[in-house]
Amino acid sequence: MVEQAHRLYTAAQVRRLDECAIQGHGIPGMELMERAGRSVFDAAREAFPEARRWLVFCGGGNNGGDGYIVARLAIDAGMEVTVCPLKDPGSLQGDAATAAHRWQEAGGRPAPWPIAEPADNDLVFDALLGTGLDRAPGGIYAEVIEAVNRAGAPVVAVDIPSGLNADTGVAFQPAVRADLTVTFIGSKRGLFTADGPDYAGLVRYSTIETPDSVRDSEPNSGILIHQNVIVQCLPRRLRNSHKGSYGWLIGVGSDRGMTGAIRLCGEAALRSGAGKVTLVTRPEHAALVNLACPELMVRGMDQPGPLSELLEQADALVAGTGLGQSEWSRELFAACMDAPVPVVLDADGLNLLAGQADRAGTPRGRWVLTPHPAEAGRLLDCSAAEVQQDRVTAAQRLAEQRAAVVVLKGCGTVVADPDGRYAICPLGNPGMATAGTGDVLSGVIGALLAQGLDCWAAATAGVVAHARAGDLAAAELGERGMLASDITRRLPAVLNPSA
Repeated sequence: MVEQAHRLYTAAQVRRLDECAIQGHGIPGMELMERAGRSVFDAAREAFPEARRWLVFCGGGNNGGDGYIVARLAIDAGMEVTVCPLKDPGSLQGDAATAAHRWQEAGGRPAPWPIAEPADNDLVFDALLGTGLDRAPGGIYAEVIEAVNRAGAPVVAVDIPSGLNADTGVAFQPAVRADLTVTFIGSKRGLFTADGPDYAGLVRYSTIETPDSVRDSEPNSGILIHQNVIVQCLPRRLRNSHKGSYGWLIGVGSDRGMTGAIRLCGEAALRSGAGKVTLVTRPEHAALVNLACPELMVRGMDQPGPLSELLEQADALVAGTGLGQSEWSRELFAACMDAPVPVVLDADGLNLLAGQADRAGTPRGRWVLTPHPAEAGRLLDCSAAEVQQDRVTAAQRLAEQRAAVVVLKGCGTVVADPDGRYAICPLGNPGMATAGTGDVLSGVIGALLAQGLDCWAAATAGVVAHARAGDLAAAELGERGMLASDITRRLPAVLNPSA
């Protein structure tokens, strides 16, 4: 059962949740708006208890109505409140008009734009545009957003920062950079991927006291994956077990000049609990890799024949880390494509896959693809920039096209499977943007596959474990200068949460 706070929705889905609450459960729209405004007010008071001078920017729709409620509650609490409406409150309609009228009855008076000194306030509220935006803000809205970003005061975004696409997480220019975003009814998926985390700041979610059945009415929601997935997927080990109980993983990669890639993958797999790990690489690399990590078994191979025999005995395979695109690479890759076990395909494995003529062919069934945006673009015949314009849809398209679970790496890593299911990981940090971290991730997912998890569980748990280990490394070392091996060393602490 997915926790309500961990479900993710598009803007269109959230509009339907609103309709379900109003029409299906008889909750008046004005009551929902009052609850939304109260949730923002309470979260702002909790996060910024010393702030006494509040500046609230209100747009002309329901998002602006939420802002008027925040302002009225602040007046009632004895705050010094300035409201700058970008549309005449007297011209508003519906619930927004009611909210503005109640604010005026409480003593509120509009302050016209431009505000002389926005920076003189302790806290600024963005209640301008809401979730329906599909293009860059213009005119007076653009002026206000730029002023908010220049002001230097903390910013609270109501539901979503103005200028941020609620579905894709792409920030139009300009867009509000918030310190706190309070979102309600359903969490918007754009808050957690692409530009979303940089613009939303800390995200607080409120059901605004709507029943769980409201969110249940949208069955195709995504999920936000957290560390609890590890406990759910990895039960406590039995004392009466041995290395064969936890799977044999084969890793194939590291052409000339890329010796470290397969070693990083293999060591991460061991740190993630695989019972045995055998790495297949260039013969001249074998001794070096084994010397660096003696717990790894290493096989040097010039021909693919022995690899096919090895794969008959294994439980899972990781292919592509540092594999290159030489003739040696292609021969081993061909053997990997026929593997009878679950496969994680990464790096040059993905590039070789993209070069195959039969784009609708293999992989099939038990495969996990782990592309970064450029690799995903090659597989989808588009650019990395196009992938980044809608990361969730790109991952879903690729999963459907290749009949595989897809892990689209990046800020807010997206996991998607062929039936349309998707998940976003909110963990991780910029220190992980360094060479080798993808090799580590492949090793983690491969180890979980070898231990018997299905592709979806291995991908989601692996992504979370990798990201959380990266966060532990950043907390201790700082983000700048982090190494991929720093993540590997912290995997046991993450994968043994009750230890």
